[in-house]
Amino acid sequence: MISRRDFLQATVAASAIWGGSGVGAWAQIAARQQLTQDQLLEFDTFGNVTLIHVTDIHGQLKPIWFREPEINLGVGEVRGLPPHVTGQDFLKLYNIEPGSPEAYALSYNDFDALARTYGKMGGLDRVATVIKAIRAARPDALLLDGGDTWHGSYTVLKTGAQDMVDAMNLLETDAMTSHWEFTLGIDRVTEIVDNLPFPFLGANIFDAEWDEPAYEPYKMFERGGVQVAVIGQAFPYLPIANPRWMFPNLSFGVREERMAEVVQEVRDAGADVVVVLSHNGFDVDRKLASRVPGIDVILTGHTHDALPEPVQVGNTMLIASGSNGKFVSRVDLDVRDGEMKGIRHKLIPIFSDVIAPDAEMTALIDGHRAPYESEMREVIGRTGSTLYRRGNFNGTWDDLICNALIEEREADIALSPGFRWGPSLISDTDITREDIYNATSMSYPNAYRSEMTGEQLKVILEDVADNLFNPDPYYQQGGDMVRVGGMGYRIDVTKPQGERLSEMTVLKTGEAVDPSKTYVVAGWASVNEGTEGPPIWDVVENWVRGQGTVNIDPNESVDVIGG
Repeated sequence: MISRRDFLQATVAASAIWGGSGVGAWAQIAARQQLTQDQLLEFDTFGNVTLIHVTDIHGQLKPIWFREPEINLGVGEVRGLPPHVTGQDFLKLYNIEPGSPEAYALSYNDFDALARTYGKMGGLDRVATVIKAIRAARPDALLLDGGDTWHGSYTVLKTGAQDMVDAMNLLETDAMTSHWEFTLGIDRVTEIVDNLPFPFLGANIFDAEWDEPAYEPYKMFERGGVQVAVIGQAFPYLPIANPRWMFPNLSFGVREERMAEVVQEVRDAGADVVVVLSHNGFDVDRKLASRVPGIDVILTGHTHDALPEPVQVGNTMLIASGSNGKFVSRVDLDVRDGEMKGIRHKLIPIFSDVIAPDAEMTALIDGHRAPYESEMREVIGRTGSTLYRRGNFNGTWDDLICNALIEEREADIALSPGFRWGPSLISDTDITREDIYNATSMSYPNAYRSEMTGEQLKVILEDVADNLFNPDPYYQQGGDMVRVGGMGYRIDVTKPQGERLSEMTVLKTGEAVDPSKTYVVAGWASVNEGTEGPPIWDVVENWVRGQGTVNIDPNESVDVIGG
C-alpha cells in the first residue's frame, strides 16, 4: 500500500522523467541548444485541475533583462536547501547544462554574455500568449497572481497602476493577493479593488480597529468536477517593511492559527484541494507548510525565487515562479476522492524572442505607454558594467545609487534599501530614464540627508541583518541586506542579533567607524511620513548625466562569514 506522500513523490519524479517538471524537460531543451515556442509550451496535460501562477511582476509590461542572485544565503535548518542554492551549485542540483538557455534564465553565471545570446525575457504580451495556450488545452485553468503587481515602473507611477490593473484584467486573472500594492495608499487600493472583476484575497489582513477580516480570505472554484479553495496570504510584515501611514487601519502578520482555521473552514465547506496563494516569502511558506495541515499547494512569492521543481514539505507542494514576468508556472493536479493524488509542474521561461506576442495585449500595453514614450526613452547615460540588484549584500544598481547619493547629497555614507525588484542592464548599453525608474519607482522616493552616529549606524544595520538572517523564518521581515556606500563591514550571519556586524570602516579614509562620531548619511525610501528630499530618480539621473558612462567596480566592502 503506497502512502499519499510516497505517491506524490513518485508523481513528481515521473513528471521529471516525462517532461512535466524541471529536470527532464529542461535537459532535453538544453541538449538541443535551440528554442521554439512549441518546446517551451510542451506539456502532457495531467489530472483534472490546472493552476497558472505568476508573481512579483513589479509593473514590467515589456521584456527585460533580470540577473538571478549570486548570493542567496539560507540560515539555520534551511542552509543549503533550495532556494538557497545559486550559480554552479544550482545548475548541478537541477542537472542544467552551463551556457544553456535554462542556465541563463535561472542563474547568474555568464549572465552578460548569455543575455546577448538569448535576449530579453518576460513581457506581458508574451505571458498572454503562454496563458492562452495553456487555456486552449485546459479551458478552465485558474490564473492566480501572487502580488507585487501594481508597482515598480514609470507607467505604474504615472497611471496609479492602472496600466497593470488593465493588463491583469485582460489576462482574465481569477484571484490575486498583495504586498507593494498597498504603497499606492489605501484610497487608491480601495478604488481599484472595488472595481476588480476578480477577488483580492488576504486571509491575514484585518481591520485594526475592529479586529475583523478586511478582505475576502478565500474563493471557492469548481474546476474539473472538484472544489478548489484558493486562500490568499498577503505579505505579513507590511507595516514594518513599508510605511504604515499609507494603510493606517490595517493589520497583517503571518497569523498561523488564522490560516489553520481558514483551511479547516474550506475543507468543511467541501474543498477537495486547498491552494494557498501566498506572498509570505519562500522560507516563511516552508515553515507554514510544516505547521498547518491540509494545504495541498502553496504558490509562493515575495522572495523572487525561480525553481524548476516543486519543493515538498510534508504533503504540501511549494511552487516558486520567479519575478518580473520571466516565468509562468503551470501546475496540473489530479484531484479525486476529496484529495490531491498527484501533481505535474512546469516552470515556463518567457524568452521574448521565441514566444510570439499576443496582439491584444500588445495594443493595451502600447496604449498605456504611448503618452510617456519620449520621456521614458530619453538616454541619460551609458553603462560599462552589468547593472543588477539581486544578492544578499550587494548589487551594482544599488552601488550606483549609493555613489549618486554620496556625491549629489554630499554625504559620507549612503544607504539603499535591499529591494529585490528592478530589472538588470547588460554592459555597454544605454541607460534610459525608464531604466532608472525601473530601479527606483515607488511612492515614497525622497532622498533624505541626515546625521547619524557610528553607534546608530550599527544599530540600524544589525536590525536589518536580523530581518534577513534570523534563524526563525517568521522573524525574517524584509528583503535583502541594506546596501551601504562609503563604508565596509564584516558580518557573521551565524551570530545572534546585535553581534553580527564588526570592523565597520569608512572606505574613503580607511578609519574605523567611531561609535560616538557623527556622519552625514544619505538614503532613500524612508518609511517615516514627511521625509524631505528630492526623489531618488532625480538624484540618480543627475549623477548619471554627470558621469556620461558609468563603470561600477566589483564591491568587496562586505566580508561575509558563515555564508
